[in-house]
Amino acid sequence: MDKDRIAGSAKKTKGSVKEAIGKITGDSKTQAEGSAEKTAGRAQNVVGSMKDTVRDAIKPR
Repeated sequence: MDKDRIAGSAKKTKGSVKEAIGKITGDSKTQAEGSAEKTAGRAQNVVGSMKDTVRDAIKPR
């Protein structure tokens, strides 16, 4: 598993928590930051997934 997948998952989770806290407290700035962080985490996870796919494809069998 690529390190980007791990970091992306962590960032996505942190963003989800931050977004929820923003919703609960009514803080739209925190909510927006959490949403952006969650999206960035998803993107980083996808990059890691693509790296894993490429690595597996070129791996000698």
